[in-house]
Amino acid sequence: MYFRQLEYVLTVAEERSFSKAAKKLFIAQPSLSQNIMSIEAQLGTQLFDRTTSRLELTYAGEKFVQTARNILDLNDTLHRQIGDIADCKKGRLTVGISLIRGSLLLPAVLPLFHERFPGIELILMEGSSRELEEYTEKGVTDLIILTLPIKKEGISYETLLTEEILVAIPPDHPLCAKISDKNINLENPPQIEFKDIASESFVLLKPGSRLRQTVTDLFKTAGIVPKIICEAENVVTLHRLVAAGMGLTFIGESVARFDRMERPPVYFSLKEPHITRCLAVAYRDGRYITKVAREFIAILKEALEYNK
Repeated sequence: MYFRQLEYVLTVAEERSFSKAAKKLFIAQPSLSQNIMSIEAQLGTQLFDRTTSRLELTYAGEKFVQTARNILDLNDTLHRQIGDIADCKKGRLTVGISLIRGSLLLPAVLPLFHERFPGIELILMEGSSRELEEYTEKGVTDLIILTLPIKKEGISYETLLTEEILVAIPPDHPLCAKISDKNINLENPPQIEFKDIASESFVLLKPGSRLRQTVTDLFKTAGIVPKIICEAENVVTLHRLVAAGMGLTFIGESVARFDRMERPPVYFSLKEPHITRCLAVAYRDGRYITKVAREFIAILKEALEYNK
């Protein structure tokens, strides 16, 4: 039995459909079905229950999939170790990151990484935190960059930074009138009471993101219904709407650092409660972390430190 056949079974098991798996594997469905039946004939038992409306694994299939993943992981580890012996001159690194965080962070990271490792092919997988965790669980990505907490088990992480969630206010807003220097040092922004902004108009992320949930919980704890005049999926859009004078918002400190403008909002630190979040790089437990992956993490930390 070949590694490719193991991948066929795993893909069918993940997709729960021969047609979807065939598309993902870029082969014809009849060819895939024949391969699976050939494997089942070799084993003398069925791996999939085809009597149900949705393709399901048999008990033998569950055991096969578990072992096949272990075999492919060992094969992957072997290739990575050999690649390290080759001194990082060739190879591939797959990194998962959210679309918005990637647009802000990666321009400061990828050029430096490519300069140091020109022979390494870098593949980006963009998605939500939930999707990134699924990529990691399935072994699709080597590394993912996301905010904590991580919900799935079997994923290890290293903290990249702990950042404050700031209140961004239009520079001409009356709340900024007492601020003489609008170019505020983000290391020590002025403080503001939550009661002073509770009645203001807000532009917020759409429900579903972790930051929006944090903000929702903040208002709920205070017993206040926020006046939301606009919702968006892109925090950079909100950041720039605030700069243009359209309401207040909450953003991570890194957004203020990386999304630079000629006339940015004025950033305040909430006096109480003080809200922070952790940005981390994560990978599947037991996965061999190559020298290239370690170097990528080092460059990532370097870029975050430089932009403080």
